[in-house]
Amino acid sequence: MGWNSLNRPGVTLVDKLLQIRWLFVLAICGVGGAGIAMLYSAGGGSMEPWAIRQCVRFIIALLLMITVAVCDIRLWLRWAYPMFFAALALLVVVDFAGSIGMGAQRWIDLGFINLQPSELMKIALVLALARHFHGFASEDVRRPWRLIIPALMVFVPVGLVLKQPDLGTAIMLLAGGGAVFFAAGVSLWMFGVVLAAGLAMLPVAWQFLHDYQRNRVMTFLDPESDPLGAGYHILQSKIALGSGGLFGKGFIQGTQSHLNFLPEKQTDFIFTMLAEEFGLIGSLGMLGLYIVILAYCFAIALSARSQFGRLLAMGIASTFFLYLFINMAMVMGLIPVVGVPLPLVSYGGTAVVSLMAGFGLVMSVYVHRDVMISRHSTGTER
Repeated sequence: MGWNSLNRPGVTLVDKLLQIRWLFVLAICGVGGAGIAMLYSAGGGSMEPWAIRQCVRFIIALLLMITVAVCDIRLWLRWAYPMFFAALALLVVVDFAGSIGMGAQRWIDLGFINLQPSELMKIALVLALARHFHGFASEDVRRPWRLIIPALMVFVPVGLVLKQPDLGTAIMLLAGGGAVFFAAGVSLWMFGVVLAAGLAMLPVAWQFLHDYQRNRVMTFLDPESDPLGAGYHILQSKIALGSGGLFGKGFIQGTQSHLNFLPEKQTDFIFTMLAEEFGLIGSLGMLGLYIVILAYCFAIALSARSQFGRLLAMGIASTFFLYLFINMAMVMGLIPVVGVPLPLVSYGGTAVVSLMAGFGLVMSVYVHRDVMISRHSTGTER
C-alpha cells in the first residue's frame, strides 16, 4: 500500500489494520505478558487475586488500542477538548464523592471497577495540548500571553490531583505537559523562568505537603535514619534488587517478595520483584522491550506530517518515558517514593486502559500519516 493510499475515499478497515506496526503491538504485548506473569508470582503461583483481573483488563485494553488506532485522526482532533473537560469534570467529582483508600481520595467506585480519573487525565491533557498548539503559528509560541490558556490547562488538573493527594501523578502531568510545550517550540528561557519560580516556591510548597510526603523526602535523603519506619520500604527494595544477582533466584522464588519483606510488590515495587527473580539479565530484557516501544513512539512522532500528530505522539511517548523513569528511579532509591506504577506491569485497571488508549492514538497518527490537517482545521472537515 502506497504512502498516499489512505487519503483516498473507500479505504477499508482491513487497509488500516494492515498499516498498523504489529511489531510495536507485539512489544507492548510482551511487556503486558511479563506483567501478568509477575502478578502470578506475586499471588504465590496463583492467578488470584491479581493476575486474572489484569489479564482481562489487558485484553480489553488491547481491543481498545486497536479500535483507537483505526479511527480517523481527525476524530481525535475534534474530540480533544471534550475529552479533556470530561476528565477534568471527573477529577472534580473525585474531590466531592471519590472513594478513599490508603489515605487518599483518588477513585470513583463504579461497582465493577474503581475508576481513577487522574490516569485518564494523563492522556486527555496531551490530546488537548496537541489540539491547542496545532492551531499556533510559529511566532505564537514566542508570545508569553498566548501560553496562558495552555498553562492553565496543565495547572488546573495538577492542582486537583495534588488535593487528592497524589504527588506522583501531579509530577507526571506537569512533566508530560511540559514535554508538549517543548515539542511545540516554546523558548527555553520560558522554561527557565517557570523552573526558577518553582524553586523559589519550594519553601512554601513544603508547608503544604502532608506529613507522609515530607517523610518520603527525608527518607530519600537519609534512608538509614529510620530503617524500621519510614526508610523500611526503600531499604527492602534495595536488598531485593541486589539479591537477584546476575540471573535471579528463579520464577516465584524471590525470598524478599514472597516472605512479605517487599512492600506493594504487585504495584509500585513490582520491578524490584522482577529483578529479584530474574536478576540483571531479566531486568535488562524488560528494559529492552520498553526501549523498543519508546523508539516506535518517537519514530512515529518524527515522521508525522501534521503538527497535531507530531505533538500527540511526542506527548504520549514522553508520558510513557516519565512513567518508566520515575518508577525505576523510585525503587532504586534515586528519587523519593512518589507512588508511580511501572507501565503495563503494575496492577491497576485505569492505568493500563488509559496508557493503551494512548498507544492507540500514537498508532492512529501512523496509520493516518498521509491525512493532511491544516493549521485551522477543527477535525470536522472531510
